[in-house]
Amino acid sequence: MVENVTTDATAIDYRSLLEEEKLDLLAKLNELGYGDTHGLEYDPNFADSSQVTAERGEVEALAGQLKEALEQVSDALAKLDHGTYGICESCGNPIDGARLEAKPTARLCIACATGK
Repeated sequence: MVENVTTDATAIDYRSLLEEEKLDLLAKLNELGYGDTHGLEYDPNFADSSQVTAERGEVEALAGQLKEALEQVSDALAKLDHGTYGICESCGNPIDGARLEAKPTARLCIACATGK
């Protein structure tokens, strides 16, 4: 559980790290034009050239990656609420604090993640 997940020197506030990451992801999605409709918004008067189409594809791919990361953050926050944060979803062992510090959304311990 989160109380058992620590680094050598100090306990990390994973909730704060995750909340900060959530706000950052939401800001990035907003910058891309990912509006309240949960879809990318484009100016209907903008010319639809092949370059614009290619750029839209890139933006949509980036938005998809940001949405996936946001889902991972939301899942990690839910695990904190349920007391299961920091537990490997595969083997049930605690995830090392250094791994969680580097990747607060980690779902697997390093052994399970690398297949060792």
